[in-house]
Amino acid sequence: MEIKVDPFPSNPEISPFWLAAWGNPVPPRFADILSRSLGHVGAYEGKKIIGFVNVAWDGGVHAFILDTCVHPGFRRQGIATRLVREAESLARLRGARWLHVDFEPHLEEFYRGCGFRPTTAGLIKLQ
Repeated sequence: MEIKVDPFPSNPEISPFWLAAWGNPVPPRFADILSRSLGHVGAYEGKKIIGFVNVAWDGGVHAFILDTCVHPGFRRQGIATRLVREAESLARLRGARWLHVDFEPHLEEFYRGCGFRPTTAGLIKLQ
């Protein structure tokens, strides 16, 4: 397995992976999303993407982990943890001072294991 920083996967490359990992199509204009991010990290087995995490940011000191995912056939091997740690290093290297993540309750143990600590936050569902 190889970890790549800012691989900018093409839609044909990431679409089957995204569908397998999330159960829905890759977001429209995914390349545009990545171009506005602080960075992103991909895990590859040969030329096939098997894991991904996006590091969004506010343009200042706050970065955000988004879309952490691993292909179902490669889960439970520590790939997501490696991706998050690489994303943390990338955010630090690129000047972020804080790294945030939002997650569903069943992922709390995973993100705590990656070093995140709980904070109070608010959320409004827009759709």
